[in-house]
Amino acid sequence: MKLYSVLVFHKNVDTSNVNLLKSEFNLSSFSFFQRGSVQEFMTFTAKLLVERSGLGARSSVKENEYMCHCYVRNDGLSSVCVTDIEYQQRVAMSFLGRVLDDFMSKVPASQWPAIKSDKDCSYAGLKDLLDKWQNPRDADPMSRVQEEVEETKIVMHNTIQSVLDRGEKLDDLVKKSENLSDQSKLFYTQARKMNKCCNYV
Repeated sequence: MKLYSVLVFHKNVDTSNVNLLKSEFNLSSFSFFQRGSVQEFMTFTAKLLVERSGLGARSSVKENEYMCHCYVRNDGLSSVCVTDIEYQQRVAMSFLGRVLDDFMSKVPASQWPAIKSDKDCSYAGLKDLLDKWQNPRDADPMSRVQEEVEETKIVMHNTIQSVLDRGEKLDDLVKKSENLSDQSKLFYTQARKMNKCCNYV
């Protein structure tokens, strides 16, 4: 998973003009000679998405092997990130929300119209956020929980496989089990005969 850029814009609620407030890029995976063009294209695409999005909108657009995720808040403060296809949409939207909350806490809305370029904006948190969210597991608690659930599934599957690999048969385990009622054992036996359940083990 790769997070290539994050850009913060202000969309004027009255005029719909869009102004870039701050941006940060991680283009190390591109050749040195491509980086300038890639950065310009990402900035152009991000601004276009904000211009075409309504207030309060969230959207994701696929472009070749890249995804552009856009979040425009009701107050016009907006953010766009460009990721690879593997970067989850939910995580990208969480990232954009975090970026906008952090930006707003450090740059009051009264200053937004006065910012004409990156250099005019004193906000310095984008690089840290971009670096931190390169690995969603470290930045997003939901990603960590999801990965742990997936790991648990794998461990459980491997445990069942290892029991069967030692030569024990599930049929024998069911017969020996004191925790299963006679009715459950009969159901299992009939289901095995009909080959309708338990054939995954």
